[in-house]
Amino acid sequence: MHIEGFKVFCDLCETGSFSRAAEASGITQSAVSQQIRSVEKSFGVPLIDRDKKTFCLTPEGHVYWEVCRDIIARYDGLSTRFRVARGELGGKLRIASVISIALHNLPPILKQFRKNHPGVEITVDYRKADEIYEAVEDGRADLGLVAYPKARPGLRAITCWQERLVLVTSPGHKLSGKKLLSLADLEGERFVGLTPDIPTRRYLDKILRKEGVRVQYVAELENIETVKAAVEAEQALSIIPETSVRQEVKLGALTMRGIEAERMWRPMGAITRRPIQKKASLLEFLSLLTPRAKALIPSA
Repeated sequence: MHIEGFKVFCDLCETGSFSRAAEASGITQSAVSQQIRSVEKSFGVPLIDRDKKTFCLTPEGHVYWEVCRDIIARYDGLSTRFRVARGELGGKLRIASVISIALHNLPPILKQFRKNHPGVEITVDYRKADEIYEAVEDGRADLGLVAYPKARPGLRAITCWQERLVLVTSPGHKLSGKKLLSLADLEGERFVGLTPDIPTRRYLDKILRKEGVRVQYVAELENIETVKAAVEAEQALSIIPETSVRQEVKLGALTMRGIEAERMWRPMGAITRRPIQKKASLLEFLSLLTPRAKALIPSA
């Protein structure tokens, strides 16, 4: 049976009408019927329950429909796979990312991907973590980038890398020159944090509670960029990812120090639908994020 025959059967199942299936393929109704009977004869199974008054598939018919859809999807993806083989990709790739990743981790990856695949149009939408999960789940984004990635029903989480969490202070703060810091040194200090609903804030609150350390929150903000500005303005402290503060440290606007404590690392990763879409640009982008992602790519 040729690919056109698989498409005819799918048209028939989707419309429930021999006439509409025939019209979509530009053939006669009798030709549609002949194709169906030919498959039934070849496999020795009925695909359509002809005892019903309305169009109805048999259990075998449902199986065959599923196979037809899979074959057509693979066939339709051939042109994309050919472009991949030639080092060419096209289409759109929609990424939703938290601001810290989008500004500090994503740029070199985007640069490399665009160099390798200039035909792909990439859009990056800056969102909060909960919004990113929703965007991937409902199809508004192909890929989400978040801190502390967690799998949810219908969604897969892939941890791609970890980054160190550091203590950030204004240059004149009493702790700015101290070489070795522990969480206990933060007791009672003025502190700038992310809002309580953000995963990084929830993690830090958990660590501080475990160590019995209380800080005095003077500001709670929605992203790390505004946290940095508030630390400088308030002469306060914060704990944020090292990669997000390197520029300010280089310019002398802020100082950073490592903290002598366990688990002061923030896992970063990707959120995709489960199973992962067989979308070439998405799979190629994932392979740049982490070698582990390659093992999750479905084979052709």
